[in-house]
Amino acid sequence: MKSLRKYKSLFRIRFNAGIQYRAAALAGIATQYAWGFLNIMLYVTLYRDHAASFPMTLQAVVSYMWLRQAFLTLFETWSMEGDLLDAIVNGNVAYELARPADLFSMWYIRCLSARVSKVLLRAGPVLFIAIILPAPYGLTLPANPVVFFGFLGTLVLGSLVTCASLMLIYILTMYTMQPQGIRIAFNSLSELLTGSLIPLPFFPEPLSRILELTPFAAMSNVPFRIYSGDLAGAAAWQAVGLQVFWLLALLALGRILLAHALRRTVIQGG
Repeated sequence: MKSLRKYKSLFRIRFNAGIQYRAAALAGIATQYAWGFLNIMLYVTLYRDHAASFPMTLQAVVSYMWLRQAFLTLFETWSMEGDLLDAIVNGNVAYELARPADLFSMWYIRCLSARVSKVLLRAGPVLFIAIILPAPYGLTLPANPVVFFGFLGTLVLGSLVTCASLMLIYILTMYTMQPQGIRIAFNSLSELLTGSLIPLPFFPEPLSRILELTPFAAMSNVPFRIYSGDLAGAAAWQAVGLQVFWLLALLALGRILLAHALRRTVIQGG
């Protein structure tokens, strides 16, 4: 119980620190509105004459885009703990090792709490405006309560998978001591393969089926498509199962890599 309490305290400290940046949140909201409208106007134009040729309905795509903007800070992979990366590179990670807590758990909670604080500042205003917009530009409500709670559950799982994948970037930095290359490669892949740029159903069918099996698809792709009604029934349950699988697999891999990295870590020649 005591060990759990210290992680709760760490979450609260990082959460309170992140929720202070209200001006940055306002600027982010304005940017997310702009990108949301631009993306939706593009799809409305494309669907005007070729709606039958696309794998998702226009309303599903619009809902997907608004959810993407509302929960951007929960799933963005380019935003990482800069002070944590600096600590790894300059050796200050030694202070982290001296604390009476599990290093992996501390880093994971820092990642998660920072994202939760940011999304709470931004999601509400974006969703409010998106819901009151007229069709076809507005966000539609879920088809029924089951869909809504399925969306919430997969949203939590997706955010946990995202943090678990980012943990690998932190840990791999302990091997390379240069985080830039890993971050750029990972961000480029995640932007494409999570469906951030283009929803995964828009990829050619053989490729989209393969991509849906990857950990990238277990992040934002699943909750957004469940909410919009594009993912339902047995396919939705399969996606949830993959989310759980990748969460456990990434956590296990991260702990194995961290244990190996710590065995070979040298700090100031010691």
